[in-house]
Amino acid sequence: MRKTLWACAILSLFFLVSCSKKSDTQNTPSPLTYTPPAVSSSFAKGADISWVTQMEASGYKFYDKNGQPQDLFALMKGLGFNAIRLRAWVNPSDGWCNTPDLVKKALRAQNAGMKVMIDFHYADSWADPGKQPKPVAWASLDFNTLVGTLHDYTVHVMDTLKTAGVIPAWVQVGNEVDDGMLWEDGRASTHMANFAALVNAGYQAVKSVSSTTQVIVHVSNGYDNTHFQWLFDGLKNNGAKWDIIGMSLYPSTSNYSTLDAECLSNINTLVSRYGTPVMICEVGMQASDSSDSRAFLTDIISKVNSVSGGNGLGVFYWEPEAYNWQNYGLGAFDSSGKPTIALDAFGGN
Repeated sequence: MRKTLWACAILSLFFLVSCSKKSDTQNTPSPLTYTPPAVSSSFAKGADISWVTQMEASGYKFYDKNGQPQDLFALMKGLGFNAIRLRAWVNPSDGWCNTPDLVKKALRAQNAGMKVMIDFHYADSWADPGKQPKPVAWASLDFNTLVGTLHDYTVHVMDTLKTAGVIPAWVQVGNEVDDGMLWEDGRASTHMANFAALVNAGYQAVKSVSSTTQVIVHVSNGYDNTHFQWLFDGLKNNGAKWDIIGMSLYPSTSNYSTLDAECLSNINTLVSRYGTPVMICEVGMQASDSSDSRAFLTDIISKVNSVSGGNGLGVFYWEPEAYNWQNYGLGAFDSSGKPTIALDAFGGN
């Protein structure tokens, strides 16, 4: 009897433990899966990787998610990107991003099966909202000669690309031209008509080589409708032409939801006001906040794709491949040279 009771006790305990384990399993949520945002087939999922040749020359390598070394252009294609943006500098002191370097990268992008955007800074180095310096060789030119020189330089770069077999899908005439370009002659707040003339010179130059290439005027802070209307009203009133309005957007982990909503509102207003589509030419977030960055990218890609009439054309991440490079912290690769989960938002593997 004792043996029977003991056996029954053991069986009862086993049953209780088994039920407890089964109950625990049932109450444990399954791992969450991530689904990238669905976009139209024509939507540009892009990246500016202009640093790539300079990084490669410095010994940097790039790796897929499994840690296998891979050419960066092929890697980006596998991550879901279908477009590459490349900056053009007139006469950089170290040679990077000059015309020969630009053409090499453009060919690599095209050979990897991606469209190409050219970002003319019209400077020897960085041009952005805080600085729009003239190239050294253009510094003493009178304004009419400056306009002609910008036109001829743009034609030369476009012709060089075309000869190499590359026709850019998009071209930016200026980079983050919040207050114009080629200061002081082209500063928008004091010489809007001059700025419009420079934009038109670039526009006409691009179209003279490739009528299908779309011309972008690119401004930072895509959430700032007041500034966009001031600038584009000024350009419109002075006869400037453009095909696409370009934006930058660099939110933080704490404000991206607010800024994304304001950006979408701005896009819808601009599409209605000027009758031209909009593209986000630059985004970025701290590489160390990859989960928040993925959430941000998922949200902004979805919002831009939602613009009615297909007038939200795409989103480009700025230099995602940067890791341990020039102290730039807004890339999307980790310290071992592998992409973070942020780039899952672009829909690749």
